[in-house]
Amino acid sequence: MVKILVSACVLGAPVRYNGKDKKSSHPVLDRWVREGRVVSVCPEVLGGLGTPRAPSEIVRIQGLRRVAASTGRDVTAEFERGAALALDQALTNDVRVAVLKEGSPSCGSTWTYDGTFSGTRIAGEGVAAELLRRRGIQVFSEEEIDAADALVDRLEAS
Repeated sequence: MVKILVSACVLGAPVRYNGKDKKSSHPVLDRWVREGRVVSVCPEVLGGLGTPRAPSEIVRIQGLRRVAASTGRDVTAEFERGAALALDQALTNDVRVAVLKEGSPSCGSTWTYDGTFSGTRIAGEGVAAELLRRRGIQVFSEEEIDAADALVDRLEAS
């Protein structure tokens, strides 16, 4: 059975920076949960950040990617540790597909915010999404669950 790594907030866990969730009511996600396919992760919590916490965004400083909280605190180490621990969970469970929360500095798969805390979106990946992709895991946003499901079907058919 193909396992799917899913952002905990998308599953309804109140782990986002504001202490809330972003639960998806997509029927495919519900089916995956019933089938026992889902491995739930929150890289930010895994990395040691509490809930609630100051919002964070990826910033570029002299060509380097850093993650900064709105308070100015550098939280790059926590984000990188959380990404590594999420990858460990994925590898331990032989995960080949991930559905992650779009826009998140950890989980964004196609866009994040620009680091100014102004709500401006830019193309790019979150820290965990990037690491998972580099290790061969196919990453989708919660807006692409149907495409992820189609991939799961193809993987199981092969």
